Amino acid sequence: MSQSISKKEIHTESIHSNGTVRAFGLRDKLGYMFGDFGNDFFFILVSSFLMVYYTDVHGLSAAFVGILFFIARLWDAVADVTWGRFIDTRTPSKHGKFKPWIFRMSFPLVISGVLMFVHIPGMSNGFYEAYAFVTYILWGTLYSTVNIPYGSMASLITDDPIERTSLSTFRTMGAMSASLIINAVGPLIVFVDNKADADGFLMAAVIFGLLSLACYMACYKLSTERVAVPENSGIKPNLGHTLKALLKNKPLIAILGASLIFMMSTMLIGAVNVYLFKDYFSNTAALSIVGIIQTVTVFIAIPLVKPLVAKFGKKETTTVGMILAAAVYILLFFLPNLSISQFIAVSAIGMFGYAFFNAVIWAFVTDVIDYHELLTGIREDGTVYSFYSFARKIGQALAGGIGGFAITAIGYDATREVQSQNALDGIYALATIVPGTIYLIIFFIIVFFYPLNKQRMNQLKIDLAEKRKNKK
Repeated sequence: MSQSISKKEIHTESIHSNGTVRAFGLRDKLGYMFGDFGNDFFFILVSSFLMVYYTDVHGLSAAFVGILFFIARLWDAVADVTWGRFIDTRTPSKHGKFKPWIFRMSFPLVISGVLMFVHIPGMSNGFYEAYAFVTYILWGTLYSTVNIPYGSMASLITDDPIERTSLSTFRTMGAMSASLIINAVGPLIVFVDNKADADGFLMAAVIFGLLSLACYMACYKLSTERVAVPENSGIKPNLGHTLKALLKNKPLIAILGASLIFMMSTMLIGAVNVYLFKDYFSNTAALSIVGIIQTVTVFIAIPLVKPLVAKFGKKETTTVGMILAAAVYILLFFLPNLSISQFIAVSAIGMFGYAFFNAVIWAFVTDVIDYHELLTGIREDGTVYSFYSFARKIGQALAGGIGGFAITAIGYDATREVQSQNALDGIYALATIVPGTIYLIIFFIIVFFYPLNKQRMNQLKIDLAEKRKNKK
């Protein structure tokens, strides 16, 4: 890195004795991995167990909880953009633009998370509803104050397209590791004699909250924002100007569309698989096997991602994975008489295919942040990332009931001990041809609408460096 970089632009804790910034390496990857480890210790605890806590411990109705979750997702979307915009208007400290916010806001985030699982016995239903509403909305808002700077920070840790892929895969590794721990250990803590236990939930919140905090501190200490970009001196970012630029950012729109429908497919599969194994295969125990296999496929794909991206590019690697996943799930639709073990074995190949999209998605986001700077001449990492997060939150809010709607549409009847053949065929179709079609659509989006192939990304890096040099 150039010796002309000012002291304000580099971090004191990452300067070697010769005055240079420590090179990007494994320390940064581990630090970034710990960030999503910390995020998902609590996020997955909430995603997996908060509803049953609200219904079985607080005694709230499922309808109320559903409305609360919908409102919270919409509010979170607004909070994401507000916080991202706020950070982009702040002057970076000597520790960087984003790292200080992870350090400052992780403490109130963890405290608010623990408060969600505090149960005061003997209170009225109205009190529990109000308490759930306030604590859940507060936690979601504070989650934005940590997650937005965390997600945005990747673009300043390294500007190398291949190493950004490494950050994305390590982030995925952190999330999957937290998921494994929560799903394996969580039920043992929160349930006593097969019933939700208030003390168990609070204990889980404290344990995972402390682990989450430790991970955030590791992220803060191990990661370094080393990409020095010119400050937006003399240019005040204008929201209207930013919105126009975002609409012109074709890579962002393409990857956002692909990510949204991928997320909706994931939510659909998660909901439908319960009925697939319960009613179609009559074996709910296989659900945990599928969950483990899905995690394993990601860990198998992760070491392959970087060499494949280095040789072929992010776009190219991801499209091959998506067409593989599409082909497998469409094939499964035409093989309805498979045994449960055969179905799981074949679907595992499809899971391996879409694991590449899961592992690379965050690297795509850092690339579109660079593309935004090339378009506008203004560095707005937090704003661009927050708009990406905003759209995903809106998608989550709208897609929350997609599984229930789909199951109802195919004629599922909860009062029947054995479902009709039409309902069973519908469940199988929802679990195979629908995700297969969605993966095929994602393949076409990336191939025809996402322009940043390997060659374009290499040129983008050169053009951006030249533009920053001329701006100084």
